[in-house]
Amino acid sequence: MNKPVTHLLIPPFSTELPAPIFFRAAQVPASATYPVHRHPWGEFVYSFSGVIEVKLASQHFIAPPQYGIWLPPDIEHVGLNREQACHASLYVTRELCTAFPAKACALTISPLIRALLDELCAHPPALAQSAEDARLLQVLVDRLRHTQREGTYLPGSNDPVLAPILQALENDPSDGRSLAEWAQRVNATERTLLRRCQRDLGMSLAQWKQRLKVVASLEKLRDGIAVERIALDLGYSSSSAFISMFRKLTGESPDEYRRARLI
Repeated sequence: MNKPVTHLLIPPFSTELPAPIFFRAAQVPASATYPVHRHPWGEFVYSFSGVIEVKLASQHFIAPPQYGIWLPPDIEHVGLNREQACHASLYVTRELCTAFPAKACALTISPLIRALLDELCAHPPALAQSAEDARLLQVLVDRLRHTQREGTYLPGSNDPVLAPILQALENDPSDGRSLAEWAQRVNATERTLLRRCQRDLGMSLAQWKQRLKVVASLEKLRDGIAVERIALDLGYSSSSAFISMFRKLTGESPDEYRRARLI
């Protein structure tokens, strides 16, 4: 999953926003990054296709298109993009951030939120916003304030016992070793691993692996690789098991995802 950064991107605003709520969408090349930066306004980041990544000092957010990432004002962060994608940012002035989470988190994308984002991407508001644009942006802000909040879709860990396991799985999502086998590899007990997974990930290692496989499959789907091939590459013995897992976690089949989000 790791690729060297080859495109350095510059955030569009550094001192002030052109409006209290401002929407921006852009095609982002593969292997791109926004360097470490912060700003005095909130930002909601969303990827219409593929996976979006944002790194904070102590957190690494990885979110597929069913989620966006909320960043409160003054949070230092880095934006990453491993594959070509269409990204959007909704910038929200500090005064309007009080109803948003005080900490960075993933936000669930409801069908209405997705429809609003699609409309704004197709018809981006100008720097000098019309009253109609301002109303649409306010509706999006209102919906985001009330949508379901997640910690991170695919959380990470700096724990010396857990981190090597997560890194090994990111390098090879098809690795099918059991919790007992991982515990033996890192000289820990199964109970220790279970406890640290719940503490740092908020879920079991098996649940984390399923989310990792969803993330790993998205670019393969976008590239047109057959579902059967993807299932085998991710360690499934049949495509039906992969399709069932994908639908459970995303609410749609791999082919439905591909048709709806192919750019």
